[in-house]
Amino acid sequence: MNNGFAFKVKSVSFDENYHPSDNTRITTNFANLARGDSRKENLRNALRMIDNRCNSLAQWDNPNGDRYSVELEIISVEMDVEGSGNTFPAIEILKPTIIDRKNDSRVEGIVGNNFSSYVRDYDFSVVLHEHNRNRDGFSIPADFGELHGKIFKCFVESKAYKEKFSKPPVICLSVSHNKIYHRTANTHPVLGVEYQPNDTSLTEQYFQKMGLQVRYFMPSDSAAPLAFYFFGDLLTDYTNLELIGTISTMETFQKIYRPEIYNANSTAGQSFEPSLQHEDYSLTRIVYDREERSQLAVAQGKFAEEHFIKPYHAILEEWSAEYAL
Repeated sequence: MNNGFAFKVKSVSFDENYHPSDNTRITTNFANLARGDSRKENLRNALRMIDNRCNSLAQWDNPNGDRYSVELEIISVEMDVEGSGNTFPAIEILKPTIIDRKNDSRVEGIVGNNFSSYVRDYDFSVVLHEHNRNRDGFSIPADFGELHGKIFKCFVESKAYKEKFSKPPVICLSVSHNKIYHRTANTHPVLGVEYQPNDTSLTEQYFQKMGLQVRYFMPSDSAAPLAFYFFGDLLTDYTNLELIGTISTMETFQKIYRPEIYNANSTAGQSFEPSLQHEDYSLTRIVYDREERSQLAVAQGKFAEEHFIKPYHAILEEWSAEYAL
């Protein structure tokens, strides 16, 4: 099917001089750090944490723990629905590059990591809210996340993606705080020990519609498992250093945004039930307003509704119905 959709991929360095663009969701991990009076210090501290974690995981031939550093690019994906040149900011993800100072070389990391989408905000903050507003119990609309999932798969299958990135994306998120995770006997040299949840979550179901499966691993010296969403085979499709780039980046963000879980003073045990009410944790030296972030998600969902869902409703509906699952 010729869907008429075109994707444009742009990138900008995520460093201490980074300023979010007008099209960036300001609830996004990296954009949230780059706001306010402490923006430069926030960015500098976060990048230092990422470098330190990278070196702690890549210990081989690294006696002083300073062989590697991580450079990050923000990948912004703009979507042209009508082929008119007018675009909507569809997706933002991160791409790490690992700098090997010993060999004076650059190792391409895995694109993905963080995942930002206005349409996801629309689904969770507008669609889900409206669907459950007058109901006694919580339920999920039958087609919840289908359009978003098809847009994501369309992008990953696109020429624009394949020209820029050599491997499929991996998205790394926090574990859900309403599930229980049980440690297994399976251990990976970089990803660490694998955990399995007692039940599926709405996030898992949403990402399944994007074509992604999930596994949960807790790397060495981590406080809690991370959720890795991926295509293919997570354990064999990527090198150890590629996986380390993702872990060091996203574990740092989770320590900042979910310190109760990822900067806890105790490590997840055989059975682990994450909680944002956990009180035995340490704060990073990075300023973050979680309440503001949740309020902004609603505003961003309404932005997607006004500038994307409503104007292109008929086109999107027809395309979604014809798109091959």
